[in-house]
Amino acid sequence: MNEHIIAVDFDGTLCENAWPGIGEARAGVIDYVLGQQATGAKLILWTNRRGERLDEAVKWCAARGIAFDAVNENLPEIIDRFGGDTRKVYADEYLEDKAVLPDAVERRRKRISGRALRNRMRH
Repeated sequence: MNEHIIAVDFDGTLCENAWPGIGEARAGVIDYVLGQQATGAKLILWTNRRGERLDEAVKWCAARGIAFDAVNENLPEIIDRFGGDTRKVYADEYLEDKAVLPDAVERRRKRISGRALRNRMRH
C-alpha cells in the first residue's frame, strides 16, 4: 500500500469552529486537501460529528469539491491489514486544530522543567 492517507477534522480545521453550526471555510486547508487528493491521497473525515450534524458536514465538504474515502472509520484496506476496524483512525497525516506535535510537547516540558529548577534555586 503506497497511497498517502490524510485524516481531516471538520470543526476548526476545514471550517472555523461554530459548533453546532458550520463556520466560515478555511480556504487554505481546503486547497491543501484538494491538492493532496488530486495527487492521489486518500481522505478520511475524522470528526466528532454524528447523525444529522455529520451529514451536514459531509454535504458542506462535497459542495467544496471534497469527497472522502471514509468517514469516521478506517479505509477498507486498513481494516484488512489490521484484521478489523481499530478505534484510532489510521493515517499518515492528521489535520486537527487541537493537535500538539510531540516535539512541541518536549519543548514545553523542557521550559517548564527549567523554570521549576530556577524557582527551586531561588528559594
